Amino acid sequence: MSGGAPVRLAFRAWRAPAFRAVNWRGLWAIYYGYGISRFLRFGLETLAGPLISSLLFLLVFVVGQRGIAGEMLPGIGLTEFVAPGIVLNTVIYTAFQNSAAMIVMDKMEGTIADVQMAPLSALEIVAGFALSAASCGIAAGLLVAAGTALFVDYSSFDVTVLLGFAVATALLFAFLGIITGLWAERWDHYSAVEGFVIVPLGLLSGTFFTVARLPDGWRDWIYYNPIFYAVDGFRAGFIGQAETSLALGAMILMVLNLALALVAWRLFAAGYKIRP
Repeated sequence: MSGGAPVRLAFRAWRAPAFRAVNWRGLWAIYYGYGISRFLRFGLETLAGPLISSLLFLLVFVVGQRGIAGEMLPGIGLTEFVAPGIVLNTVIYTAFQNSAAMIVMDKMEGTIADVQMAPLSALEIVAGFALSAASCGIAAGLLVAAGTALFVDYSSFDVTVLLGFAVATALLFAFLGIITGLWAERWDHYSAVEGFVIVPLGLLSGTFFTVARLPDGWRDWIYYNPIFYAVDGFRAGFIGQAETSLALGAMILMVLNLALALVAWRLFAAGYKIRP
């Protein structure tokens, strides 16, 4: 036998992993039937609630401080500075809640087994959950943007920057919501992540203040907050100014999305806290 024979035999024994076609019908069932329909079913809570709370934020931080705030950035007043951050925070909270709460509810009711038994891969299930939650977040953000347009001039904006940062941020917190939902065993766990992680990161994201106005010690820490880069990039799409590099912010969001998507996929594939 020639020296190349073992190599040829080994090559023949090896088979590339088979990738079956995507189950588009099942993916659509997860995306719309399992996610979007629930979101629309509770429209008063999922759409009217974020709109009212966001407008209250705008009134408290803008109308109440109009006379003392001055310019936040050169040529940018408080209203124009704060409003985009409020819109993006709505996207964040809605995307996180729709993915995390949906999984926690299904685990507690025992219906998560229906998803596991469907002819879908773990990747397709994660994609369906993440895309539906991200879509709900963007829908809520559009509604809030329309509401804040009563107070803010949105006549000039960069669509590419806005959509890029909005979609990346919505997906990021949809993936985080999936991981939270799989980890949480009861509503207290879900509330803990929302109250001790999501809310503080949102309030300390630079939505209501500029980095230049922070003390030196706090100024260094804000750069470790991923929502800061999301808000800064999204805001730049409206006002044309950013406090940090848009390329750096986009890269950070992309890396975090890939990392969380991988974690969510592995957890679903392993049946983490959902298999008996």
